[in-house]
Amino acid sequence: TPTDSTGQRNADNMASSIPLPTLPATGAMGGNSMNMMPTIMSESQSRISALSNALSTMNSSTKSACRTCDGLSRRSRHLDSLTSPASETSALLAQTSSNLTITSSVLKDAREKFDTVGDCEPAVERLFWGAREACVEVAVHAERQGRGGVLPPTMKRLMDANNKTGTGGTDGKRRASSTKSSLANNAAQAMSSSPLTEQELYAGADAMEIVRDAHSYFFKRFEWKSTRDTMADLERVHHVGVDAMGLLVTGHLTGAGAAVRRKVDGAATVVDKKKGKNKLSAGAASPARASSAAERAEESAANTRDRLQEALQNRDLMKSIGEYEEYLPLSTRVVRELRAIFECLGGMPTDGTGLTLLPLSPALARALPAPEPSLPLGGKVLRTDKVGSGHYTNYTMKSLKTGYPHLDSYGEARKSVAYASVDGYCRQLRNARKKLLPSSGSVGVSAAAHAQNVDSAARDATRCIEHTMVVVSGEKSVYRCVIAPSSAQAHDENHDGGEDGKNKTFSDAHYQCAMVASYSYVVSAAVDRLLDLIEYTFLREAGCASTLGSSTGDNAGNNAAGVGGGPNGADMDIRAAASAAAAGLRVVDGVRMLGPSLSKLCELSSLPGNSGPSPSSGETTIASALCISLHRSTVKNCSKTLENLARSIQLDPLDGPKHRPTDARVAMVSSDVVHAIRVISPFVSAYKSVSKRRALPWDPNIGEGAAEMDIFVRFLIKQLLISLAGKAQNYKNDEGVNPPDAQAKSHLFMMNNTFYLLELLAPNGQVLDALGNTQSTFNRCR
Repeated sequence: TPTDSTGQRNADNMASSIPLPTLPATGAMGGNSMNMMPTIMSESQSRISALSNALSTMNSSTKSACRTCDGLSRRSRHLDSLTSPASETSALLAQTSSNLTITSSVLKDAREKFDTVGDCEPAVERLFWGAREACVEVAVHAERQGRGGVLPPTMKRLMDANNKTGTGGTDGKRRASSTKSSLANNAAQAMSSSPLTEQELYAGADAMEIVRDAHSYFFKRFEWKSTRDTMADLERVHHVGVDAMGLLVTGHLTGAGAAVRRKVDGAATVVDKKKGKNKLSAGAASPARASSAAERAEESAANTRDRLQEALQNRDLMKSIGEYEEYLPLSTRVVRELRAIFECLGGMPTDGTGLTLLPLSPALARALPAPEPSLPLGGKVLRTDKVGSGHYTNYTMKSLKTGYPHLDSYGEARKSVAYASVDGYCRQLRNARKKLLPSSGSVGVSAAAHAQNVDSAARDATRCIEHTMVVVSGEKSVYRCVIAPSSAQAHDENHDGGEDGKNKTFSDAHYQCAMVASYSYVVSAAVDRLLDLIEYTFLREAGCASTLGSSTGDNAGNNAAGVGGGPNGADMDIRAAASAAAAGLRVVDGVRMLGPSLSKLCELSSLPGNSGPSPSSGETTIASALCISLHRSTVKNCSKTLENLARSIQLDPLDGPKHRPTDARVAMVSSDVVHAIRVISPFVSAYKSVSKRRALPWDPNIGEGAAEMDIFVRFLIKQLLISLAGKAQNYKNDEGVNPPDAQAKSHLFMMNNTFYLLELLAPNGQVLDALGNTQSTFNRCR
């Protein structure tokens, strides 16, 4: 203690102040040692006494210090008893202050969430009216240009609504002119009618995000009394924003137009094998590379086959076929706006009918309905509309319902544009053909004109296949640019683990499936129009709706619809049947070479970010089913043309000067059969494609066991010889002819016709022009 330390220091000082005794020298201690002993002992005693006094002083000081320390300890304990309640009170006050700060923050957040509707509704309303005005402007512009058929149903309903709110009347031009003013009046009632800017779109998207956050905030505090009313207001504002973004997507994608544009002089780019460089093939000397629009209108089947074969060998097939090329019709600003919309709405859940702000339960996430329209049971698409109506099946005319309004808007808008692109090109080719060639059903059309018209129709069908491929490729570019990025973002946001992450994974798979369905909905419209055109070419232009001599229910229905027949509406003769067969084989050639590439373009399995259902994963889409129907329908109709050719030889009349010459010269049927064999002989690969997939009367085998074209040629010669034998037998029935002369005519008739066949069809025989005049041959073979 401090007192003990002080006593010790005092004792040390006293000890050090007492001088020590000095001992005498050794020599001096002899006699006086005894005298000095008392003195030394007295000094020691005094020192001991001094030390005893010092120790007693230290003891008293220590006791005093101990008493002081005890007093200090008692005072310290008393002070602690006085200060402890104040410390606890201070801690409680600190905790209360913290709680008040948190409560103030919660109240501030709650106030901000309650004010979300009032803060965000103006931006969302501005987005809605701006998007509506933009849609109507696109619709008015399309109507003025005569492209009203391009508009999707949403924009047509919007136009009708604005026309009703306008000045009224029956004059279409007056209603169209009043559309923009009526929209301005409607928008002025809510806000300014100035065009929607990009920043206003971003503000609307941010407002939508804030609304979703506020809805999630109140969903976690559902026990509050005002939560339900506030959530209902938030859902209303969000619904308006979703409608606004859907209108803006429709307006942008419809106003952009087709994703194709005409090439320079309609020329296709081919590869020069010698130099290895690309060049325009319109100026090429080789007829196989004739690719301009004017040259393709007169292109032969062999040149078309060579051109397509060369195009398939190029890496960039789309630059080597067709008179148009794909390109992105969207400006940079439109791409940014569309991506902002799809990023804003892409990761949201759906209940199957529309976007929802509520989280999905596991059962609902697993039981989401499939997008519509969906394929029927079996996945086989059949014709439901009349031939030539512009549609093959009504599945492509149904409304798209994926559960995601922005995907529905994309599908409806681009479907109308893609269909109009293919339909306009088909009409363009048909009108050009009508100016140059008479219709096959016109009165007084010769067989040569009919054959030329049928061949031109088949050539145009192949050109439409090429154009459809370019259109589908262009729509795929639009999908990659606008839709695919939102898929990757939604996939990254939804994979966060846990039970909620599993529910989001189901929603992500459903969103992927909806994206595939929307793209298939777009391209299926183009394939559907192509399929109707090809069947129209077979059934109307080539007249092969019914097999000659058949009376089945389907054929009766086709005939009742006015389908079929040869020139002048009569039954097809041999030359007309041969032209139809050659045209059918030519179309099969185009489908055989370009069909696989078209099917590949209709799939999405090769696109990044698409892990949803696709045709390659076993789930067929409408577009893929239509591509299968395209090949199946082409093969079926082509087999009918081949059967009609054989049946026309069999049904050739046995009597009459036109069919059985009175002087036993070469019959017209022999010339027609030679012509038929020559016009179908270049399509060996196309015939093999038909025989492998369909059993024919002369070749019941299919697959690898199917025969080549020579079996069909032999069957035609056999039918011809049967017909010639019947004609030869009828010489005996001629009046005024002796039996020996009739027998001679019969033998001479058979000799002339068989010699004619050997001369023209034998390997070493003379080859005449099948389209030229064969009268010299008739005279020589008399």
